[in-house]
Amino acid sequence: MSWLVTGGAGYIGAHVVRAMVEGGEQVVVYDDLSTGNADRLPSSVPLIVGSVLDRPLLEQALRDHGVTGVVHIAAKKQVGESVERPLYYYRENVTGLQTLLEAMEATGVGRIVFSSSAAVYGMPDVDLVTEDTPCVPMSPYGETKLVGEWLINAAARAHGVRAASLRYFNVAGAAAPELADTGVFNLIPMVFERLEAGQAPRIFGDDYTTPDGTCVRDYIHVQDIASAHLAAARRLAEAPEGTALTLNIGRGEGSSVRQMVDRILKVTGNEQAAPEVTGRRPGDPARVVASADRIRAELGWSARHDLDEMIESAWQGWRHHHA
Repeated sequence: MSWLVTGGAGYIGAHVVRAMVEGGEQVVVYDDLSTGNADRLPSSVPLIVGSVLDRPLLEQALRDHGVTGVVHIAAKKQVGESVERPLYYYRENVTGLQTLLEAMEATGVGRIVFSSSAAVYGMPDVDLVTEDTPCVPMSPYGETKLVGEWLINAAARAHGVRAASLRYFNVAGAAAPELADTGVFNLIPMVFERLEAGQAPRIFGDDYTTPDGTCVRDYIHVQDIASAHLAAARRLAEAPEGTALTLNIGRGEGSSVRQMVDRILKVTGNEQAAPEVTGRRPGDPARVVASADRIRAELGWSARHDLDEMIESAWQGWRHHHA
Protein backbone atom coordinates (compact mmCIF):
# COMPACT_ATOMS: atom_id res chain seq x y z
CA MET A 1 0.00 0.00 0.00
CA SER A 2 1.05 3.57 -0.73
CA TRP A 3 -0.80 6.33 1.13
CA LEU A 4 -1.26 10.00 0.28
CA VAL A 5 -1.67 11.95 3.54
CA THR A 6 -3.33 15.32 2.95
CA GLY A 7 -2.49 17.85 5.63
CA GLY A 8 0.46 15.66 6.58
CA ALA A 9 2.66 18.61 7.59
CA GLY A 10 0.20 19.79 10.24
CA TYR A 11 0.15 18.99 13.95
CA ILE A 12 -1.98 15.86 13.74
CA GLY A 13 -0.93 15.01 10.19
CA ALA A 14 2.78 14.89 11.05
CA HIS A 15 2.07 12.44 13.87
CA VAL A 16 0.05 10.25 11.51
CA VAL A 17 2.87 10.35 8.94
CA ARG A 18 5.43 9.36 11.57
CA ALA A 19 3.27 6.47 12.82
CA MET A 20 2.66 5.20 9.29
CA VAL A 21 6.33 5.41 8.28
CA GLU A 22 7.40 3.65 11.48
CA GLY A 23 4.72 1.05 10.74
CA GLY A 24 6.33 0.29 7.39
CA GLU A 25 3.81 2.08 5.15
CA GLN A 26 4.80 4.06 2.06
CA VAL A 27 3.72 7.68 2.51
CA VAL A 28 3.49 10.81 0.36
CA VAL A 29 2.37 14.12 1.89
CA TYR A 30 0.10 16.63 0.16
CA ASP A 31 -0.22 19.94 2.02
CA ASP A 32 -0.76 23.60 1.12
CA LEU A 33 1.43 24.60 4.13
CA SER A 34 -1.11 27.22 5.21
CA THR A 35 -0.80 25.88 8.77
CA GLY A 36 1.58 22.97 8.19
CA ASN A 37 5.36 22.98 8.47
CA ALA A 38 7.56 20.95 6.16
CA ASP A 39 10.19 20.65 8.92
CA ARG A 40 7.86 18.25 10.74
CA LEU A 41 8.28 15.62 8.02
CA PRO A 42 10.91 12.89 7.79
CA SER A 43 13.40 13.60 5.01
CA SER A 44 12.42 10.34 3.29
CA VAL A 45 8.80 11.41 2.78
CA PRO A 46 7.98 13.27 -0.47
CA LEU A 47 6.03 16.53 -0.07
CA ILE A 48 3.69 17.92 -2.71
CA VAL A 49 2.63 21.51 -1.99
CA GLY A 50 -0.88 22.14 -3.23
CA SER A 51 -4.54 22.76 -2.48
CA VAL A 52 -7.17 20.02 -2.15
CA LEU A 53 -9.20 22.16 -4.57
CA ASP A 54 -6.61 21.52 -7.32
CA ARG A 55 -7.92 18.38 -8.99
CA PRO A 56 -5.27 18.13 -11.74
CA LEU A 57 -2.46 18.29 -9.15
CA LEU A 58 -4.24 15.74 -6.95
CA GLU A 59 -4.62 13.34 -9.86
CA GLN A 60 -0.97 13.82 -10.82
CA ALA A 61 0.11 13.14 -7.23
CA LEU A 62 -2.00 9.99 -7.00
CA ARG A 63 -0.71 8.65 -10.35
CA ASP A 64 2.95 9.65 -10.03
CA HIS A 65 3.35 7.99 -6.64
CA GLY A 66 1.27 4.88 -7.29
CA VAL A 67 -1.06 5.79 -4.43
CA THR A 68 -3.54 3.11 -3.38
CA GLY A 69 -5.17 4.91 -0.43
CA VAL A 70 -5.67 8.40 1.01
CA VAL A 71 -5.59 9.62 4.62
CA HIS A 72 -7.49 12.92 4.43
CA ILE A 73 -6.57 15.22 7.30
CA ALA A 74 -6.34 18.57 5.48
CA ALA A 75 -9.13 20.87 6.67
CA LYS A 76 -9.94 24.19 8.27
CA LYS A 77 -10.82 23.45 11.86
CA GLN A 78 -11.49 26.52 14.02
CA VAL A 79 -15.06 26.55 15.26
CA GLY A 80 -15.25 30.31 15.83
CA GLU A 81 -13.75 31.12 12.46
CA SER A 82 -16.23 28.77 10.79
CA VAL A 83 -19.11 30.80 12.24
CA GLU A 84 -17.61 33.97 10.79
CA ARG A 85 -16.59 32.40 7.43
CA PRO A 86 -19.00 29.55 6.66
CA LEU A 87 -18.61 29.74 2.89
CA TYR A 88 -14.83 29.46 3.22
CA TYR A 89 -15.19 26.41 5.48
CA TYR A 90 -17.65 24.69 3.15
CA ARG A 91 -15.37 25.35 0.17
CA GLU A 92 -12.21 24.08 1.84
CA ASN A 93 -13.70 21.18 3.79
CA VAL A 94 -16.59 19.99 1.62
CA THR A 95 -15.69 21.05 -1.92
CA GLY A 96 -12.09 20.08 -1.14
CA LEU A 97 -13.18 16.59 -0.13
CA GLN A 98 -15.46 16.30 -3.17
CA THR A 99 -12.54 17.27 -5.41
CA LEU A 100 -10.32 14.70 -3.71
CA LEU A 101 -12.93 11.94 -4.14
CA GLU A 102 -13.30 12.86 -7.82
CA ALA A 103 -9.53 12.64 -8.26
CA MET A 104 -9.52 9.28 -6.49
CA GLU A 105 -12.29 7.95 -8.75
CA ALA A 106 -10.46 9.18 -11.87
CA THR A 107 -7.24 7.42 -10.83
CA GLY A 108 -8.75 4.25 -9.39
CA VAL A 109 -7.81 4.92 -5.77
CA GLY A 110 -10.45 3.21 -3.65
CA ARG A 111 -9.53 3.65 0.02
CA ILE A 112 -9.85 6.68 2.30
CA VAL A 113 -9.34 7.32 6.00
CA PHE A 114 -11.17 10.55 6.86
CA SER A 115 -10.40 12.80 9.81
CA SER A 116 -13.79 13.70 11.22
CA SER A 117 -14.61 15.24 14.60
CA ALA A 118 -16.73 14.90 17.70
CA ALA A 119 -18.06 18.32 16.65
CA VAL A 120 -20.56 16.39 14.51
CA TYR A 121 -22.46 15.49 17.70
CA GLY A 122 -23.10 19.04 18.90
CA MET A 123 -24.39 19.01 22.49
CA PRO A 124 -25.29 15.37 23.19
CA ASP A 125 -27.19 14.82 26.44
CA VAL A 126 -25.70 11.38 27.15
CA ASP A 127 -23.06 9.97 29.51
CA LEU A 128 -21.12 8.31 26.70
CA VAL A 129 -21.31 9.35 23.06
CA THR A 130 -21.58 6.36 20.75
CA GLU A 131 -21.34 6.43 16.99
CA ASP A 132 -25.13 6.07 16.93
CA THR A 133 -25.73 9.19 19.05
CA PRO A 134 -27.71 11.67 16.91
CA CYS A 135 -25.51 14.20 15.10
CA VAL A 136 -26.65 17.79 15.57
CA PRO A 137 -23.57 19.93 14.87
CA MET A 138 -23.60 23.46 16.27
CA SER A 139 -21.10 25.16 13.95
CA PRO A 140 -20.33 25.26 10.25
CA TYR A 141 -17.12 23.40 11.07
CA GLY A 142 -19.06 20.51 12.59
CA GLU A 143 -21.50 20.60 9.69
CA THR A 144 -18.68 20.29 7.15
CA LYS A 145 -17.33 17.23 8.92
CA LEU A 146 -20.75 15.56 8.96
CA VAL A 147 -21.35 16.39 5.29
CA GLY A 148 -17.88 14.97 4.59
CA GLU A 149 -18.91 11.68 6.18
CA TRP A 150 -22.08 11.63 4.06
CA LEU A 151 -20.06 12.24 0.90
CA ILE A 152 -17.65 9.43 1.70
CA ASN A 153 -20.43 6.99 2.62
CA ALA A 154 -22.21 7.81 -0.65
CA ALA A 155 -18.98 7.09 -2.56
CA ALA A 156 -18.67 3.80 -0.70
CA ARG A 157 -22.19 2.80 -1.73
CA ALA A 158 -21.96 3.98 -5.34
CA HIS A 159 -18.34 3.25 -6.23
CA GLY A 160 -17.19 0.60 -3.76
CA VAL A 161 -14.81 2.95 -1.96
CA ARG A 162 -13.47 1.48 1.28
CA ALA A 163 -13.71 4.17 3.96
CA ALA A 164 -13.21 4.88 7.64
CA SER A 165 -14.38 8.15 9.21
CA LEU A 166 -12.60 8.78 12.51
CA ARG A 167 -14.32 11.15 14.93
CA TYR A 168 -11.65 12.81 17.07
CA PHE A 169 -12.39 13.98 20.57
CA ASN A 170 -10.03 16.44 22.36
CA VAL A 171 -6.52 15.99 20.99
CA ALA A 172 -3.46 16.92 23.08
CA GLY A 173 0.21 16.16 23.57
CA ALA A 174 3.13 15.51 21.23
CA ALA A 175 5.35 12.59 20.27
CA ALA A 176 8.35 14.94 20.23
CA PRO A 177 8.74 18.65 21.08
CA GLU A 178 9.25 19.63 17.44
CA LEU A 179 5.89 18.07 16.51
CA ALA A 180 3.90 19.95 19.14
CA ASP A 181 0.80 21.99 18.42
CA THR A 182 1.79 25.63 17.94
CA GLY A 183 -1.79 26.96 17.89
CA VAL A 184 -3.54 28.34 20.96
CA PHE A 185 -7.08 27.08 20.42
CA ASN A 186 -7.40 24.23 22.92
CA LEU A 187 -7.42 24.10 26.70
CA ILE A 188 -3.84 22.99 27.39
CA PRO A 189 -2.01 25.56 25.21
CA MET A 190 -4.48 28.23 26.32
CA VAL A 191 -3.42 27.62 29.94
CA PHE A 192 0.25 27.62 28.93
CA GLU A 193 -0.18 30.99 27.21
CA ARG A 194 -1.83 32.54 30.26
CA LEU A 195 0.88 31.22 32.58
CA GLU A 196 3.64 32.51 30.33
CA ALA A 197 2.01 35.97 30.39
CA GLY A 198 1.85 35.87 34.20
CA GLN A 199 -1.95 35.66 34.12
CA ALA A 200 -4.36 33.30 35.83
CA PRO A 201 -5.68 30.49 33.64
CA ARG A 202 -9.35 30.89 32.77
CA ILE A 203 -12.23 28.50 33.30
CA PHE A 204 -15.28 29.33 31.22
CA GLY A 205 -18.20 28.62 33.53
CA ASP A 206 -18.44 26.57 36.73
CA ASP A 207 -22.20 26.18 36.90
CA TYR A 208 -22.68 23.18 34.60
CA THR A 209 -24.49 20.04 35.74
CA THR A 210 -21.23 18.17 36.32
CA PRO A 211 -19.54 17.04 39.57
CA ASP A 212 -17.43 20.20 39.94
CA GLY A 213 -19.53 22.50 37.76
CA THR A 214 -17.02 22.70 34.89
CA CYS A 215 -17.27 21.07 31.44
CA VAL A 216 -16.21 17.43 31.12
CA ARG A 217 -14.30 16.28 28.05
CA ASP A 218 -12.53 13.21 26.70
CA TYR A 219 -8.86 14.06 26.10
CA ILE A 220 -6.75 11.85 23.84
CA HIS A 221 -3.04 11.88 23.10
CA VAL A 222 -2.13 12.74 19.52
CA GLN A 223 0.03 9.60 19.34
CA ASP A 224 -3.10 7.55 20.01
CA ILE A 225 -4.89 9.47 17.26
CA ALA A 226 -2.00 8.56 14.94
CA SER A 227 -2.02 4.88 15.86
CA ALA A 228 -5.78 4.77 15.20
CA HIS A 229 -5.20 6.09 11.67
CA LEU A 230 -2.59 3.41 11.06
CA ALA A 231 -4.95 0.72 12.35
CA ALA A 232 -7.76 2.03 10.12
CA ALA A 233 -5.48 2.16 7.07
CA ARG A 234 -4.40 -1.43 7.62
CA ARG A 235 -8.00 -2.52 8.03
CA LEU A 236 -9.02 -0.87 4.76
CA ALA A 237 -6.11 -2.51 2.93
CA GLU A 238 -7.88 -5.86 3.43
CA ALA A 239 -11.52 -4.71 3.59
CA PRO A 240 -14.15 -5.63 1.00
CA GLU A 241 -15.45 -3.01 -1.42
CA GLY A 242 -18.04 -0.65 0.04
CA THR A 243 -16.77 -0.94 3.63
CA ALA A 244 -17.72 2.27 5.47
CA LEU A 245 -16.69 2.50 9.11
CA THR A 246 -17.53 5.38 11.45
CA LEU A 247 -15.49 5.27 14.65
CA ASN A 248 -14.92 7.46 17.70
CA ILE A 249 -11.31 8.03 18.78
CA GLY A 250 -11.33 8.69 22.50
CA ARG A 251 -10.26 7.21 25.82
CA GLY A 252 -13.79 6.70 27.08
CA GLU A 253 -12.94 8.69 30.22
CA GLY A 254 -14.06 12.18 31.12
CA SER A 255 -11.98 14.86 32.83
CA SER A 256 -13.36 18.21 33.91
CA VAL A 257 -11.81 21.51 32.93
CA ARG A 258 -10.97 22.21 36.57
CA GLN A 259 -9.27 18.82 36.93
CA MET A 260 -7.28 19.48 33.78
CA VAL A 261 -6.24 22.97 34.87
CA ASP A 262 -5.11 21.64 38.26
CA ARG A 263 -3.03 18.93 36.55
CA ILE A 264 -1.50 21.45 34.15
CA LEU A 265 -0.54 23.73 37.04
CA LYS A 266 1.10 20.81 38.83
CA VAL A 267 3.04 19.58 35.79
CA THR A 268 4.30 23.10 34.98
CA GLY A 269 5.20 23.90 38.60
CA ASN A 270 2.57 26.64 38.91
CA GLU A 271 0.40 25.15 41.65
CA GLN A 272 0.15 28.54 43.35
CA ALA A 273 -1.71 30.05 40.36
CA ALA A 274 -5.42 30.02 41.13
CA PRO A 275 -7.62 29.77 38.03
CA GLU A 276 -10.06 32.58 37.25
CA VAL A 277 -13.67 31.62 36.56
CA THR A 278 -15.41 33.64 33.85
CA GLY A 279 -18.74 33.30 32.06
CA ARG A 280 -19.69 30.34 29.90
CA ARG A 281 -18.73 30.31 26.25
CA PRO A 282 -21.71 30.01 23.89
CA GLY A 283 -22.31 26.48 22.68
CA ASP A 284 -20.14 24.62 25.20
CA PRO A 285 -21.91 21.36 26.15
CA ALA A 286 -21.61 20.20 29.75
CA ARG A 287 -20.21 16.76 28.95
CA VAL A 288 -18.82 15.10 25.80
CA VAL A 289 -17.12 11.77 26.45
CA ALA A 290 -16.58 9.06 23.84
CA SER A 291 -17.61 5.47 23.91
CA ALA A 292 -14.55 3.69 22.51
CA ASP A 293 -16.17 0.26 22.32
CA ARG A 294 -16.71 0.17 18.56
CA ILE A 295 -13.17 1.05 17.54
CA ARG A 296 -11.87 -1.56 19.97
CA ALA A 297 -14.14 -4.16 18.42
CA GLU A 298 -13.52 -3.15 14.79
CA LEU A 299 -9.79 -2.40 14.84
CA GLY A 300 -8.53 -3.94 18.08
CA TRP A 301 -7.37 -0.43 18.99
CA SER A 302 -7.40 1.35 22.35
CA ALA A 303 -5.71 4.46 23.71
CA ARG A 304 -2.42 3.92 25.56
CA HIS A 305 -1.46 7.36 26.88
CA ASP A 306 -2.77 9.04 30.03
CA LEU A 307 -3.49 12.66 30.92
CA ASP A 308 -0.13 13.38 32.53
CA GLU A 309 1.70 12.12 29.43
CA MET A 310 -0.43 14.46 27.30
CA ILE A 311 0.24 17.47 29.49
CA GLU A 312 3.96 16.79 30.04
CA SER A 313 4.66 16.25 26.33
CA ALA A 314 2.60 19.31 25.40
CA TRP A 315 4.57 21.39 27.95
CA GLN A 316 7.89 20.21 26.52
CA GLY A 317 6.64 21.14 23.05
CA TRP A 318 5.44 24.55 24.22
CA ARG A 319 8.84 25.35 25.72
CA HIS A 320 10.57 24.12 22.56
CA HIS A 321 8.58 26.52 20.38
CA HIS A 322 8.52 29.43 22.84
CA ALA A 323 12.08 29.34 24.15
